[in-house]
Amino acid sequence: MTWLLNSPEQDLPLILADNGFDVWIANTRGTGHSRRHISLDPSNPAFWDWSFDELISYDLPAVFDYVTNKTGQKINYVGHSLGTLTALASFSEGNLVNQLKSAALLSPVAYLSHMSSEFLVVAANTFIDQIISFGQAEFDIKRLPGSAFLNSLCVHPGVDCSDLMTAITGDNCCLNSSTLKLFLLNEPQSSSRKNLIHLAQIVRHGVLAKYNYVLPAHNFIHYGQISPPVYNLANIPHDLPLFISYGGRDALADVGDVATLLDILKNHDQDKLSVQFIKDYAHADFVMGFNANDMVYKNIISFFNR
Repeated sequence: MTWLLNSPEQDLPLILADNGFDVWIANTRGTGHSRRHISLDPSNPAFWDWSFDELISYDLPAVFDYVTNKTGQKINYVGHSLGTLTALASFSEGNLVNQLKSAALLSPVAYLSHMSSEFLVVAANTFIDQIISFGQAEFDIKRLPGSAFLNSLCVHPGVDCSDLMTAITGDNCCLNSSTLKLFLLNEPQSSSRKNLIHLAQIVRHGVLAKYNYVLPAHNFIHYGQISPPVYNLANIPHDLPLFISYGGRDALADVGDVATLLDILKNHDQDKLSVQFIKDYAHADFVMGFNANDMVYKNIISFFNR
């Protein structure tokens, strides 16, 4: 939904379509547009028994298979935020790459150790401890118990909840007020408690790894080892064309964390890796910025055409 909140000449999917691309938009499971299942209902806790590991192992491959079967063509992928994490982790395991032409990754969040958002740092450091006691598989910040957790964060010293958008994403430079209003009417969407715990584990441990079940015996049951396997991004094929764009004001995809990612990709073929840094951009500018076409999207199209 966030890709389509601006006028048509400012929305990346429509800009790509106007430039001759087939455009397919995928919804992450659990959101308002992805709550159907062949046997489970969202009221069933089993519906929410997933983290981004399942997005990597099942959902993204299903999207790729569907589009490939419909079009018979390889795919140019665009991901933002969590959509970059799932893509990079998939590529590192050798998945999707045979169906892929190239990938454009905006505000990449493979690593989260340097987040400048005090709100998110406090959330990550308290989430695992507090949310387990909530006993609800779905996490919706607009309803109990998610709203209660939000309120508990807002009383922490240094956490400013007067402007949650800025507190979470950073100081976005280029959002129309009308676009922001639409965004706040529709977001944030639900996710699974397990997914948010998994993201908090990345923040705490500084490693992009599979979900940690904490007890060594439980990890052994799932992985055959006492600690969760790491997604080794150095295994991404060096000749895979990648476009990475990140911002200087991004509170989620912090410059320091993107530097960690770029260091891991230092052996990537130089002519296959394009990196763009936009000093004034924060997290939401890449998806909803009124000038994102001039700043980012034209470069994506040029990259795809190359």
